Formats: sequence, C-alpha cells, structure tokens
Amino acid sequence: MKHGDQNEVFLPFIVTKILFLKGQTILALFLFCGEAAFSQNPSASEPLDGREGRGLLLENFRPKPQLKVAQNLRSRAAFPVVDVHTHFFYKLRSSQQALDDYVAVMDRNRIAVCTSLDGSLNGRLEEHSKFLWSKYKNRFVIFANVDWRGDGGEDDPASWGCHRVGFAERTAKQLTQAVKNGVSGLKLFKRFGLEYRNPDGSLIEVDDPRFDPIWQACGELGIPVIIHTADPAAFFEPIDENNERWEELSRHPDWSFHGDDFPSRTDLLLARNRVIARHPNTKFIGAHVANCPEDLAVVGRWMDKYPNLYVETASRISELGRQPFTARKFLIRYCDRILFGTDGPWPEARLHINWRFFETADESFDYSEKVPPPQGMWQIHGLHLPDDVLRKLYFENACQLIPGVKTRLLKYRQIESIEVKP
Repeated sequence: MKHGDQNEVFLPFIVTKILFLKGQTILALFLFCGEAAFSQNPSASEPLDGREGRGLLLENFRPKPQLKVAQNLRSRAAFPVVDVHTHFFYKLRSSQQALDDYVAVMDRNRIAVCTSLDGSLNGRLEEHSKFLWSKYKNRFVIFANVDWRGDGGEDDPASWGCHRVGFAERTAKQLTQAVKNGVSGLKLFKRFGLEYRNPDGSLIEVDDPRFDPIWQACGELGIPVIIHTADPAAFFEPIDENNERWEELSRHPDWSFHGDDFPSRTDLLLARNRVIARHPNTKFIGAHVANCPEDLAVVGRWMDKYPNLYVETASRISELGRQPFTARKFLIRYCDRILFGTDGPWPEARLHINWRFFETADESFDYSEKVPPPQGMWQIHGLHLPDDVLRKLYFENACQLIPGVKTRLLKYRQIESIEVKP
C-alpha cells in the first residue's frame, strides 16, 4: 500500500472540534478510527456509537475495564463518622420524607452526625434549624452563612447590605445570637471571591479588610469558619484538548473561571491565606482539601505555616485517590487537622465508595456511582489508613473543633461505648 493512497488504513486518532456560537461554548469531541476516517462524511442518521468502525462520541464512551484485582467492598464505616460538609437545604429542600430516608442511610453507614452548611442569616437559618432539629437534633449541627445581599436587589450590588457602613459588626452580632441558639460554625461559599461584586462592578476580594470583624467574632465565639475559595485547577484553564476535565466542563461550561473576568486561582487562594494569617485565633477549615488537592505539597506548606488551618475531604477523593502514596502520607502526617466530608447528601453507593477508599488497599475502582464519572475520566486506589488515623478523620477531630459535635456523638444510640477523647 502506497503512502497517500485514499484507501490507506489510518491509525485511530482524536479530533477535537470547538465551536463558539452566540457566546456559548459548544464542544463536541469525536473519536474516529478505521479506514479513511475523513475520506467520507458519515450519514447524518448514522449513530456515533463506535460499533462496526463507526465514529464514537465521547459522551457515548463507556469502557469496561478488563483488570481483575481484589475487591474489599464496604457497606458501612469502620468507626462512627461525623460528616462535616453537607447541604441539607439545597439538596433536600425541606422534604421531611427525604430527611427521614437519609437518616436511615446515616444509621446503616454509621454516620453519627452531619454538619449542614446551609443556615443563611437572611432568615432561612430559623427555618432550616426547625427542619433538622424538630425530629433529629442529636444528628445534625448547623453552620450559618453571611447574608451579603440583605434587602438589596439581586442585580444591584450597590444596594447590598455588605456595602453599608457597619455591616460586618451587625453580622458579628447576628452570629453571636445564632451561636446562642445552637449554631456551630460559619460557612463561606465560593461566590465570595468569584461572584459577589462591589458597587463599581469589581469582584469583592476574599481578604477585603471590611469583613475582618466577622472572622474575628468567629474566633471569639469559638466557632470554625469553613471556607470554599476557588475551585479545581482545571476550571481556571482553557477548555481545550489539554484540559484534563474537558469532558466535565463540556457539560458544565458555566463552571469555567478561565479568562479576564475572574481572578486567577492563585490570587484567590493567596487572598484566603492572608485572612487566615490575620486571624490566628480563628479556626479555618479549607473546604475540599483547601481546594488544592492536585498539589498536596502546597497544602502541606500551608498547614505548616498556618496552625489554625484545617482541611476536609468533601468531593475530592477523586483527586486524592489518583495519588494514593502521596495522599496517604499527607493524611497521616496531618491527621490531627483533617476532617471527613462528602458534600452530600449523596446516594448511599457514594458513601460506600468513601469507606472503601479510606479503609482498604483496593486498586483501580470508581470514585463515583455516576456514569460517566463526574470529576475526571479516571479511577482511584484505596489508602488503607491506620485505625488511629481513621478515628481522627472520621470523628475525633470534629469533636475537638466543632461545638456541639461531641455531645451529639455521645448520644448517638449505636456508639455509646465508643471512647471519645476529652
């Protein structure tokens, strides 16, 4: 067969096609293989299913691994668990039946306490507290949220409460009352730094000194601040053939923070760290492994530099599990300052994967029950953490850090005999 022959059989290759239409990114990636891949245009009605030499849409790619390795499945945690990162308002929407069902899931999985991070100070805190505590007060603690907008217009930042004189002091007073009513902490969402704006249209900076009284009040009240700053590294990169989260971002292009409209990921994380440094008496929990699980050496340096920084694992076993040796060393070294979280409530299958990840040495398994996997086209490996580290991760550290957790854990009907450190 001569080089250049139209009938030459080409090796499989990938073509990425990116179209921009009316400001919205439309991405379609086709896997073409077989004879003279581009010599003919496929029929519009021909299914791109990859069969019999046809092209294959990435969204239809469902490879079945042929690897045969040991499976040590887990249906419940080895020790009682405190899940420090859940969203029972946003995900259950005040459905009593859904709450009852999930408490049953908690019972089956040995989740003693969940921390709901959805208690906005705009009035929803009272509603959410009633929803969780009317029937299950011993199973939930609640974190409050800053009400940045107040009675201002959604599209009119100049009218927002956070730009009025005395806002931080008023919020501190609200938090003081909330703590008296049983609130255990404060949660900051990623919109703080990526969405909330000043009257001139610029983004509010995470380390804006106007809000220092809020962080100081949290330290004085003895409640931690769980702060979600930035997002995965890939979300700040171009959505192109080099982006390892291309498939996910092609489904959610609004999750991309690449470009001049947003600060860099580095700038966001440095601003967060300046807040942590300015308030050494306030405990900060970096959500999602401080949103830098792709580089645990950097997180380790932060932990060394800021003794008031803790991290939690919600929605990041996908990242930790593809670097099992590094992740295991990290979790063992900083075992006194790492907490367990899920970002749930999720389906029960996701919980089982978490137990398997932290407790076993299994290789090459899915980090999610979803098809395709939601955060990267890869599998993970188990960490097989020592029991003393598991206990700290699952419940001991949360007992030390979050007010109200230890009391609830001791009341948990299935673990009254479990020793909880004073």
